[in-house]
Amino acid sequence: MIWNIGAIAESGRPEAAELIRKILLASASIPALFPPVMFNVQVNGVQHQELHVDGGASMQTFLYPASLRIAKIGTAGVPRRRIAYIIRNGRFSEEWNEVERSTLSIANRAVATLTTNSGVSDLYRMYALAKRDGVGFRLAFIDNDFTEPHPTEFDRSYMTKLFEYGRAKARAGYPWLHAPPSF
Repeated sequence: MIWNIGAIAESGRPEAAELIRKILLASASIPALFPPVMFNVQVNGVQHQELHVDGGASMQTFLYPASLRIAKIGTAGVPRRRIAYIIRNGRFSEEWNEVERSTLSIANRAVATLTTNSGVSDLYRMYALAKRDGVGFRLAFIDNDFTEPHPTEFDRSYMTKLFEYGRAKARAGYPWLHAPPSF
């Protein structure tokens, strides 16, 4: 599901603010870590309930739907240069790590690897869309020069060091990539 939060906010409907809060909560609902968010919906006059979770369950990120042909959208006669700036809060591969010989440990590692690879695949897809439509592509990500250990999810010390890493890169003039690495 792709929610247009801007359109919801501009709708003027009294339930807009509450709907946006539910959408944001659902977007942070990582499966198996946080509970899904229930939405009441109506399809062809029939009431249904849907459970929504973090969109990463189906796709880590997207630029715009492939069916939208950006190059064919008019600019009212004014030439416009379009550039997509993509910041990936992740690496391009899972770091080597020893895994316990247990089903849960192996499953956790498999999910982490799958998630990383899914995100990288999304970047290649976004790059192909941008190239197709003449949209500039700029990419930032966590490179191999960030070597802090990542002991657990939501570890405050790790997150602070990662923030400082990003800020230092930005202050130095981040060298945006114009294509995914190894492309």
